Amino acid sequence: MNATINKTVLKNGVRILSHKMPHVRSVSMGVWVNVGARDEKPSENGLSHFIEHMIFKGTQKRGAFQIAKEFDAIGGHTNAFTAMENTCYHARVIDTHLFTMADILSDIFLNSVFDEQEVEKERTVIFQEIGMVEDSPEEYIHLLAGKAYWGNNPLGRSILGTPENIVRFDKNTIRRFFRRFYQPGQILVSLAGNVDHDRFVDLIGPAFETVRPGKDFPKRVTPRPRSRVDLNFKELEQAHVVILTSGLSITDPRRYAFSLLQTILGGNMSSRLFQEVRERKGLAYSIYSFVSSHVDTGLFGVYTGVDPKQINAAVGLILKEMRKLKEDRVEASELQGAKEYIKGNLMLSLESTDNQMVRTAQNEFHFGCQIPIQEVVDRIESVTEDDILHLASTLFQSEQLAVTLLGRVPDKKELQEILAL
Repeated sequence: MNATINKTVLKNGVRILSHKMPHVRSVSMGVWVNVGARDEKPSENGLSHFIEHMIFKGTQKRGAFQIAKEFDAIGGHTNAFTAMENTCYHARVIDTHLFTMADILSDIFLNSVFDEQEVEKERTVIFQEIGMVEDSPEEYIHLLAGKAYWGNNPLGRSILGTPENIVRFDKNTIRRFFRRFYQPGQILVSLAGNVDHDRFVDLIGPAFETVRPGKDFPKRVTPRPRSRVDLNFKELEQAHVVILTSGLSITDPRRYAFSLLQTILGGNMSSRLFQEVRERKGLAYSIYSFVSSHVDTGLFGVYTGVDPKQINAAVGLILKEMRKLKEDRVEASELQGAKEYIKGNLMLSLESTDNQMVRTAQNEFHFGCQIPIQEVVDRIESVTEDDILHLASTLFQSEQLAVTLLGRVPDKKELQEILAL
């Protein structure tokens, strides 16, 4: 293992990892659970996210206000997020306040009471959060596209849940889900900064060893993506478009070529889509490509927002650029530029304790070990023009395309006629 990264596994299976960064003064800590929205049944959709909110709403010895006040008193930044496959509760402070941060994070994670009055208040907050997404077309189109692409699989649902579910959740529902899923083998504590690993384990180990093992963790079901055109009419100034096709899993050996392909097509301002659709044709203000990878599957997507009269033209240009990538090798200089862009972003991210904390945890979850940065750089550099051509040819297939539109959408038949890659 990397000499700066240490790992301890507690008797009950909870993992504690620390990345020592002696040159910094900040310390980032994350308590991770390998549980997310894709682990929920339809009737449970939104529970992982609801728990994320409730963790900060009080323990046996701290109320919600006291938790906020104690974090503020040490100048700390704290937050949490729920994803499809994991949930993280994290904070960052200067190294002299590590003990206090660890005490608060451990307490809220292990001892939250899920008070019914707090549940009622947070229910209203989550309703507002759902409304905010639906009021933001660029966010909402991604949610609609995921539903159209993944269908009834949990990957096609909103992490926030549905209003119908949220209104039914009570403290007992939340507690049962928490006990069932927050098992020791799914919990990982990640730390990055100027820290002493053994001292940190002594600090939090006894508390996390109290977590009791549960029953077998439910198996995740790999979805079958659906190729379709999904039109959603809404009176908007712009028409919002998402085009999806097959992607790769997080651990796929081709993931480095996958990242470079995404960068070349629409990952930055010099990308083909940005230059062709925005700079040369002036059809869109916002256009970009993106990837979403999970432990067993993934997708590749393109988003843009255009004048409704320009939908067909914009979609046609996007497909044209995708077609070119699967028919012609990229120039060596273009590929090298994408490599430098990715390496530059990677190296700059390593200066952040937050990013190092996240990277340490994700490497452990997905690979069971820490992948050295130099190995990542070497793998990026090893990608060839033929690798990009072959991957584009594999992923960019007409029968794999799914197109979702939101706004004043065109005739479906007219759009389908231009979807041949």
